[in-house]
Amino acid sequence: MASNLIQNLFRKKPIGACHNQFGLRRVLSAFDLTLLGIGAIIGTGIFVLTGVAAATQAGPAVMLSFVVAGLACTFAALAYSELASSVGGCGSAYGYSYAAFGEFLAWVIGWDLVLEYGVAVAAVANGWSGYFNNALTAIGMGLPQSLTAGPFAPEPGLVNLPAVMIILILMVLLIVGIKESARLNAAMVFVKLLTICVFIAVAVFHVQPANWSPFMPFGWFDTLPDGTTVGVLAAASLVFFAYVGFDAVSTAVEEAKNPQRDVPIGILASLIFCTLIYIVVSGLLTGLVPYPELNVSSPVSHALQTLGINWASALVATGVITGLTTVMLVLYYGLTRIILAISSDGLLPSFFAKVDEKTHTPVRTTVLCGVIMAIMAGFIPLGTLAELVNVGTLAAFVMVCIGVIVLRKTAPDMERPFKIPGGIIIPVLGVLSCGALIAFLPSITHARFLLWLG
Repeated sequence: MASNLIQNLFRKKPIGACHNQFGLRRVLSAFDLTLLGIGAIIGTGIFVLTGVAAATQAGPAVMLSFVVAGLACTFAALAYSELASSVGGCGSAYGYSYAAFGEFLAWVIGWDLVLEYGVAVAAVANGWSGYFNNALTAIGMGLPQSLTAGPFAPEPGLVNLPAVMIILILMVLLIVGIKESARLNAAMVFVKLLTICVFIAVAVFHVQPANWSPFMPFGWFDTLPDGTTVGVLAAASLVFFAYVGFDAVSTAVEEAKNPQRDVPIGILASLIFCTLIYIVVSGLLTGLVPYPELNVSSPVSHALQTLGINWASALVATGVITGLTTVMLVLYYGLTRIILAISSDGLLPSFFAKVDEKTHTPVRTTVLCGVIMAIMAGFIPLGTLAELVNVGTLAAFVMVCIGVIVLRKTAPDMERPFKIPGGIIIPVLGVLSCGALIAFLPSITHARFLLWLG
């Protein structure tokens, strides 16, 4: 009996066993997937964390922090791409872990991804609410405190109503259909990129090189007397949140027209494009104003206001609202598809595997996730929980990189339309770099993550 239990725990899914088993429609092109990736990546990181990381941890060298975090993500992205093109089917770190390690570790990683996506959507909804209410206040229609904060917030209210409403609106969009959601995402990504182009065009003429000195005030890594970790590497662990979501592209394999080709293109193209944007924007931002002034909720808008360019500041605020909306949309989408895959494998009740015949979307799962996340966003302050997103994502990346290594050994003859060059060197570098970023996170974050997994 014990041996049977152990065999079940480590039972593996046959390679490609779950291709198109949900009845989802294959409607997404490589371009759609690239825009999904950009929609998920460009948001909180570029509009919020850039300033926080520069002011508190890295100074102008936050540019290097984005390079470090982006490099770790690139190793993971290549691993995702190989598995997406070969294992395919279920998509996500969950599906790849199932094929490489078996049922037990797949379930653990699935639970990890539910934490990553669910908490991230609710946390971003809180940020979206703040920007949205600022925009309403600017036109004299601001909401009262009681409707913009939950009862457990530092300044308590009744409910964070805008955060609840945006999640419920996205819930309806995802129920209607993924192609319609992808079209809306593409439109919002265009607005977001236009906003960034305006910022770059304005900022490049107002840079003060003196603001880049000292370039690396906290070094690569250091610990302050109060125990706070600072430096380029510590900031890399923080700004890593800026890359959370590119792996959501891998959850779309069931709806990609040609997943073996389109998913690797979508993952790599979106990651490379966004990394370049992050480096340029963070460099310009720290050149506009002294970095200690950037520890504010909207550093990009703040920097433009400091220069007296209010029209550009208002435009950037509009881009923030649009940008955070696309982040929530793509992460919400990824969450429902992961739960769909886990349910179809029998690790969750079959209730969650039902796909609606008319919309070809998992309506039950979408509604349940939307209601739970709306409650979280409306009533619970998620500042500390948001830190869990990074460690959960990094843990998933490590497992995907190890999965490539394991499958290279256990299934050497498997067809790999996209294969990482250089043997297992890049997956090993992915394990080491993502593991190092986990180590640079605060110890309390490690403890909370282990508690969640426990």
